[in-house]
Formats: sequence, C-alpha cells, structure tokens
Amino acid sequence: MQSIESTALEPTKSEMAGLSTGQKIGRLIPVYGLVILTVGLIVIFSILLPDTFPTVLNVRSIVSDKAIIALLSLAAMIPMASGRIDLTVGYGIVLWHILAISLQTAYGLPWPVAVLIVLALGVLTGFINGLLVEVAKIDSFIATLGTGTVLYALALWHTGGRQVVGVLPEGFYALNGTMLFGLPITGFYVLLIAICMWVVLEYLPIGRYLYAIGANPKAAALNGIPVRKFVIGAFVTSGLLAALTGVLLASKLRIGQASVGLEYLLPALVGAFLGSTTIKPGRVNVWGTLIGVIILAVGISGIQQFGGSFFVEPLFNGVTLLIAIGIAGYAQRKRGAVRRITPASK
Repeated sequence: MQSIESTALEPTKSEMAGLSTGQKIGRLIPVYGLVILTVGLIVIFSILLPDTFPTVLNVRSIVSDKAIIALLSLAAMIPMASGRIDLTVGYGIVLWHILAISLQTAYGLPWPVAVLIVLALGVLTGFINGLLVEVAKIDSFIATLGTGTVLYALALWHTGGRQVVGVLPEGFYALNGTMLFGLPITGFYVLLIAICMWVVLEYLPIGRYLYAIGANPKAAALNGIPVRKFVIGAFVTSGLLAALTGVLLASKLRIGQASVGLEYLLPALVGAFLGSTTIKPGRVNVWGTLIGVIILAVGISGIQQFGGSFFVEPLFNGVTLLIAIGIAGYAQRKRGAVRRITPASK
C-alpha cells in the first residue's frame, strides 16, 4: 500500500528542444527554484550580516548542527523513492543513540562492538517495517508510526526516564568530534553517503527499479520487478542509515536521554519532501534533499543571527515547505501547458 507517489516532472530534452530561450528559462526556473532561493538567501544574509554569517565559524556551526538532520533526510528519502514513508528515522534515533552509549557504560562493550550492535538493530527494524508494509499490507505511514512508537517506548523503559552518562573512549568521541580540512567530519560523512546514494539511484538498475515502483508499483510488477524485495530493501537501508545517525548523535551529545531525538523528525522529513520539489520535481532525489536541508539551515541561521525568537525554526520549516510545494505545483502546471501546446503546434 502506497503512502506517496513518485512522478518526475523535470523537463526532458525533447520538451526543451522545441522551446525558445525565454520558454526554456521559464521551465528551468521552477525546477531549480529552491536552488536559486538558497543562493539568494546566502547572498542576502552575507550582505546584511557581513561580520557573522559569511564566516568559517558559521559554516562549521551549520555543518555540525545540521549533519544529523541531513543524514536522517537521506535515510527517509530511500523508502520515499519507492512511494513509501518511514517515520522510524525520527523515533529510532532516540533509542539508537541511547543504546550506543549504554552498551559501553552499562555493559562494558568495546565501542566498535556497541556500534555494530546498534547498526544490526537498525537493519532488523527496517526489515520488520518492510514486512509490515509489503507482507502484512499495512500503510507505511501507519506501520512505521507504530514501530517508531514502540522504539520510543523501549527507549523510555531502558532509561527509566533518566540520562545515560559515563566515560566513553576517545575513539567513540572522534566519530563526531574530528575536524577535517577545518570542518566537522560529519559533513564529509553526509557528502560521501550522498554521492553513493546518487550513483545507486541515478545510474544503477536498483535506483531505476525503486523509482518505477514509486511511480506505479503494479506496472513495475508487471514488468518483472520484484516489488516486495526492493521495498523491504529500501526500509532495511533506511534503518541502517538511521542507526548510523543515532551513533553519530551519541558521539556528539556524549549522553543519552529519551527527550532527545524526536525534534529531528520533522526537519528530516521536511528536508526530504523539499528535495522532491527541486532538481527533479515530483521525485525525491539526493541533491534536492541536501538543498532542502541547506535552505533550512541557512534560513534559520540567518534569522537567528538577526535575533529571531525560539519559534523561528518551526515557523521557517513550515513556510519553506509551503513555498517549495508552490514552486513544484507551478512546474507541474507549466509542464502540462507545454505538453498541450506541443502537439497543437505540430
């Protein structure tokens, strides 16, 4: 059962070939509207805040703060490519970052073993989600909401409502705390994972199969694509990446608490949904997702430096999502108009 539909709206070469220069610009502006808006915000804030915004310190702060959200957005977009949604990326990170710490402090496990256990549990959770969606035929929104709630309950039970603290090895701290070329290493994690996902989704058969399933699962099945196999695989991969993000969050916070984690769910989903409105509108894509996270990070950072209140972040998230959806809707209407005009002109 599908929760979302994946249908690409980016202009094709054949569509662009018959258009004038002005018409081509009109078709490309909505497609890359979010990219243009992001660049515009960077320029505006750099001019208005020359002493604080266009600085290395601010870039480091943005990368450090938003790398977790970027990784969760990438995790969420994998099932989205197949037309499903995974809410456990936000709920699971609560339990994963707690376990990454408690397995070391309470049970004395070496940090590499603790990390492997957390990653294995993330894979298991993704597999369970896949079974619930594809075998039990439960809507992915409902299935992952239920699974995520269970994970959150387990986190509360495991901690008893208390913080998990203790001395952790330097090797574990280094997972998040290392600086590389003057920037937090988590930014390079995001870039590496994004490149790998881009190659898989855009240039390998598995990516084309996922997008085909997201556009029309029945047609994909009739064309011989094993829908169940690939959807379960998408959830497993999402669970693995979410667990990895939980490990990095634990390395960053150095304490585990059940009150931390859920606040990442909405920004992560917003980033993934924003990604489906740019570069390839109507279809989730890696670079669009990163652009979605970047525009949220840049906008919130700039507004906060102007003295914005605590409500700025959720307000900006919501407004940006509405604007991006409007841009995508305009792109869709423009494409429909072009399709109607093209046959008539022949």
